[in-house]
Amino acid sequence: MIKHLLASLALAVAAVTASSTQAATIAAVISPVNYVLAGDGARELASLDGKPVFYCGLDAFTSWATPLVGQVVTSNPQTGMTVSIDSRTVALERLLVEKGWLQPARLDDEAQAAMTEGRGGWACASARTPFDLMRTSVDAKVLAGIALNESGLNGRAWPWTLNVAGRGLFFRTREDAYQAIQSLINAGRSDFDVGIMQVNWGYHRQRFASPWDALAPATNIRVAEDILNENYRKTHSVAKAIAYYHSANPTPGQRYLLRFVRHLNQIEAGL
Repeated sequence: MIKHLLASLALAVAAVTASSTQAATIAAVISPVNYVLAGDGARELASLDGKPVFYCGLDAFTSWATPLVGQVVTSNPQTGMTVSIDSRTVALERLLVEKGWLQPARLDDEAQAAMTEGRGGWACASARTPFDLMRTSVDAKVLAGIALNESGLNGRAWPWTLNVAGRGLFFRTREDAYQAIQSLINAGRSDFDVGIMQVNWGYHRQRFASPWDALAPATNIRVAEDILNENYRKTHSVAKAIAYYHSANPTPGQRYLLRFVRHLNQIEAGL
């Protein structure tokens, strides 16, 4: 997961292999991907894969990362570089992804959650940023505008959202939303919408591998894109494709489209 790590750490951690009483420590944090390590009188630069998440600026990151300075680090091929946080050993790369300061090459579940929840550096990203990074075929602004219609919460499209028979429910975590879905399914219910794009479970559950899969932001977005593309092929109209995402009935569809346009204007103004 962390390329070049062993080479970068060779001098700094040489003492670890020679003596159990010496170890490398984080001497300085330069950025989410660059760290100065000190050990056995030597200093070396260690680098992590991925991209820094700097939407909130470098100062916000360095303030968060201050407690990392002085932490003892170890490294092995399985976990990469690890540190001890709150009496538990964690992979540094995964910690940074989880806290929202590092964008990995592959946007796995934890990266998607950090991004859409607005953790760390993602907190200052625009409303369309998650869709820029996870879209496959539909314009990110269109997806963001629809998502704000569907799961908007405090100016952000919230991923752990359900709508049950017209009642919107916002959950703190994916696990909480999943438990709610399981309870609905066990009760024989299918009249609910799921996830960041609020895909209807009753009509579209066959598009997902599982209820857990339906909550994954990237999967939810991909399914929404498929539905929008199908609507466009039927209507040859972008406006109708968006309205039909909510309803083919002209009256609610038009109201939905007007709300979408308001959100689109906000996005274009910098939301």
